[in-house]
Amino acid sequence: MKRVKSYNVLLGGLVLSAILSGAVLASTTVSADDVIDDVAISIPVACTMTGTINTPHTANVESGTYVADIGTTTLKAVCNDANGFSIYAIGYSNQEYGNNKMLATVGGTLAPTYDITTGIAQNGNTSNWAMKLNSVTGTYAPTILSDFDSYHAVPDTYTKVATRTAGTDATVGANIQSTYAVYVTSTQPAGSYNGKVKYTMVYPNDADAPLQPQTTQAGQICYYPNGSNVEGSMGCQTIFASYTSTTLLASNFSRAGYGFAGWSKTFDYSDDTGYLGPQETITFTAGQYTGSNPGLSLYARWIKSAGNLQNWSGCSSLQSGAVTALTDQRDNETYAVAKLADGNCWMIENMRLENTGTDNTNGSLAQGYNASFAGLANPEAPWANNSNIANSLYSIYDSTDKTISGSRQGYRFPRYNNVNTPTTATDRPSTPTSNSATNSTTDASMYSYGNYYTWAAAIADTTDYTTNNQSVTSTSICPTGWHLPKGGDKSNEANNDFWALVVTGINGGINPANYDSSTTPDYTGTPEGSDASNALRAYPNNFVYSGDVGGGYVLGRGSDGNYWSSTSYSGNYAYHMYFGSSYVYPGTNFRYKYNGRSIRCLASGA
Repeated sequence: MKRVKSYNVLLGGLVLSAILSGAVLASTTVSADDVIDDVAISIPVACTMTGTINTPHTANVESGTYVADIGTTTLKAVCNDANGFSIYAIGYSNQEYGNNKMLATVGGTLAPTYDITTGIAQNGNTSNWAMKLNSVTGTYAPTILSDFDSYHAVPDTYTKVATRTAGTDATVGANIQSTYAVYVTSTQPAGSYNGKVKYTMVYPNDADAPLQPQTTQAGQICYYPNGSNVEGSMGCQTIFASYTSTTLLASNFSRAGYGFAGWSKTFDYSDDTGYLGPQETITFTAGQYTGSNPGLSLYARWIKSAGNLQNWSGCSSLQSGAVTALTDQRDNETYAVAKLADGNCWMIENMRLENTGTDNTNGSLAQGYNASFAGLANPEAPWANNSNIANSLYSIYDSTDKTISGSRQGYRFPRYNNVNTPTTATDRPSTPTSNSATNSTTDASMYSYGNYYTWAAAIADTTDYTTNNQSVTSTSICPTGWHLPKGGDKSNEANNDFWALVVTGINGGINPANYDSSTTPDYTGTPEGSDASNALRAYPNNFVYSGDVGGGYVLGRGSDGNYWSSTSYSGNYAYHMYFGSSYVYPGTNFRYKYNGRSIRCLASGA
């Protein structure tokens, strides 16, 4: 019987760098004054783990016997991180994370029946195998977790098996030894069986544990948070046997310090061709995920913040399609950012900014506010007849007066949150329509939808809605160095960022069919419309069906997307991008300025 061992063996190298700075003397003459050289040395954290196979992992086991030593391997952890490190183990047979079986190569199609499952390697009715870890003499030894003091089942998820809380010895290191045991019943067929265990080192000791694989469920697409300190929850999406396509659910997960970049088909992001947008439409063969077939597990793809959104200058160095994440200093919300098909860098998550006390910092943290704009009003302030209602996350509606002056009624926009429920009773009207902010399957995911803003709030202006006709505003609530997309102009893509993205970038310059005859051209009811819509929702564009808010109701959430531009149309209207499953208005549609819509910002000067 042969035992194959697998590990991560290299997580870095020890690098020693010295920086010398000081006076450089132009001649051999030395003055009487003191000459001081400053010498600085920087030693980065560097950790490695190597494995040495002490004896071959092979054994011949007679039926009905127990073998407690199928070879041994010594893992040597060398790490100068003063905060220590941890080592995790997981079954890895057949190159599948979590597969903790010894796989049979006998019996043809019945081979899986003869797999030796993990267990405690004791006499019983089932053939099984197990592992054991022991500390090995060294300058210091890690603490082996009590569960592994004796033989224990090979883990089917990443399990911490060794830890060092502190230590800087990077010469001798710390060693642990793994051995394996097996028991086979008298009915176990003769033949060869192979299994693997994978070891991974993380540091410092309090670093995130390795991401975990999940078991797929037949007939379901299930969504997993995929990381520590992730807030929010999501259920599974039913796939019936007749389905050949479905639209994914938007994410309801949030993680401080990370941007959400879509769904991954692999928990460790090892398949970079398997990234999907939060509401992308995927196609498959009928029955692919139903019956005895495994369903589909999708994992949140997190990108750790690489810096601040404000005055970011990294767009030019990104390759097309590349994704990073940046943090808005005003409220510490982190957004995934990507270079899209138009060559510009966009936030690929909807804005979630609320009143922070610093959102109205002129020229510092915000892209540039109108002098009279005092910042977003407190979203928890009384929401009816509020004098600052145009500045905040409210819907303004009055059948006789739709300007921000005069009397009107205000409705509190349903704010995003990650528990699928309104934050307060005033977050939505008491009698929402059937497709409003309910907790139904189609629109329960709220975090990806972000907040909804009136156009006045979006452009950081409190002037009357009848102004700014056919003009592009230079102000917005986007961070400094970012701006709202321009819209409206179909003749010059430089004046319509949505057009540049959808028509020129995504559709390769193929104009909508009604380009010549319509002032608001669109892709509607044609394959072009469906393709453009799905491309917008696909990775890395990641636009979502966040709907909009009007007259106090959330409309179209889960079925259409509405994104403000910085371009006014006339009077009470402004341009926006509007799309559904079979149509896209690339910044050419216009709607009431007093309603609430989503916001995406793009980097200026990219």
